[in-house]
Amino acid sequence: MNLAKKKALAARTLGVGKGRIIFVNARVSEIKEAITKQDIRDLNKEGAILIKEIKGRKRNIDKKKRRSTGNVRKKVNKRKQEYVKLTRKLRNYVAVMLKDKKISKIEVKETRKKIRNRVFRSLAHLKELTGQKDKLSTSSSQKKGRTRGKK
Repeated sequence: MNLAKKKALAARTLGVGKGRIIFVNARVSEIKEAITKQDIRDLNKEGAILIKEIKGRKRNIDKKKRRSTGNVRKKVNKRKQEYVKLTRKLRNYVAVMLKDKKISKIEVKETRKKIRNRVFRSLAHLKELTGQKDKLSTSSSQKKGRTRGKK
């Protein structure tokens, strides 16, 4: 008398585990005839199928499953990795510019501060802004001769 399929159907229908389902031996013939979920529900109401109570120490399970801070292994933060890659790239570019004497040490210091503060999105952005700075410095030197004053 293999009633494994009926036990699985009863477990699904009643929402409990297979191990908690008990068939009453006197009514096994009725259980064999049960095909639908509604048949299983009716047999449960009539008392042909019983459900075991949960036993054990359920409250203490939660404490065992928790991870303590020492056991957590996190991946390195992606944002930090991106920051490090970008920073190294930009600082290297600034160092090359200084080596070629295209910018002064003061400008290098200011640019490195801006890199640290994440002003630049990319190397192209840095190049674009440094190019604009050169244009601004030449145009601002031409404007210096003009003064604002009252007529």
